Amino acid sequence: MSAATFTNNEKSTSTTVGYAGALVTVLIWATWILATRHSATTQLGTIDIGLIRYGIPALALAPVWLKTGLLPKSVPIALLVTMVAGAGAVFFQLTTSAIHSTPASAAGILLGGSMPLATALIGVIGFQERPDVMRVFGLAAIVAGVAILLVRSLAGASLPGSSFVLLPMAAVLWASYTHAFRRSGLTAVQASALIAVWSFLIHIVLAIVFGTSIASVPLGEIGLQVLSQGLLSGLAATVAYGLAVHALGGTQAAAFTAITPVLATIGGGMLLGEEIGIAEIAAAIITGLGVALSTGIASRR
Repeated sequence: MSAATFTNNEKSTSTTVGYAGALVTVLIWATWILATRHSATTQLGTIDIGLIRYGIPALALAPVWLKTGLLPKSVPIALLVTMVAGAGAVFFQLTTSAIHSTPASAAGILLGGSMPLATALIGVIGFQERPDVMRVFGLAAIVAGVAILLVRSLAGASLPGSSFVLLPMAAVLWASYTHAFRRSGLTAVQASALIAVWSFLIHIVLAIVFGTSIASVPLGEIGLQVLSQGLLSGLAATVAYGLAVHALGGTQAAAFTAITPVLATIGGGMLLGEEIGIAEIAAAIITGLGVALSTGIASRR
């Protein structure tokens, strides 16, 4: 086997791993939105859920962050802070607070649709990335999907204004994390470990200051959040997304998150009994189609 063939095989394997990681991520994120939306009907507050989400991966990945140290010398403090804020405590508090008052379908569109757009814009403005025409069309479709939801909301006053502020803000944070992680030199597991332990420590401080009601919540509800928040979203999805960013690049990996609206819309209707109208379905489909173009699947290069 020639060196060129070996290199091509390596690239093909890396790309496959990247696509698999991205798909696993969006599947888990759709579940996370539904579980977070459901938690609004329980006694669990955002701090309680944060303790679960980051406590479990912080414990599971303890050997990793103990080895790297809480402040790895090879990672600039600014990058580490951006990563912890963008995928950790600040991101989580913004999204959870918004999702508690936002239907799952709308939350999926506003968050999942804004993520790839914000990541692409940061890539263009900050790192001179140049998306081709098909990717631009994909991003435009994502904007169109979010716009449909916005018009529908303004016409029917169905969504709180905070949803249109907090979720896009959270998307910008995640986009910042995506680019920071890409340039940190950390592996997906190392980044996940550091984000988890720092975010867990932050939530412990929040629990001391504001209190927690986790002890009074039924074990069944806690078990649901342990599975969806701690094991799947906090641990598996963070590692999977890191693998996708390493293999595909930040902008392309983030583009996959726009599949989330379609899955969240379906799940909100089937599992949570949320009312889904034509506007929500159209927004989810258009946003989902946008992701296909944003990933570069229809591009010539």
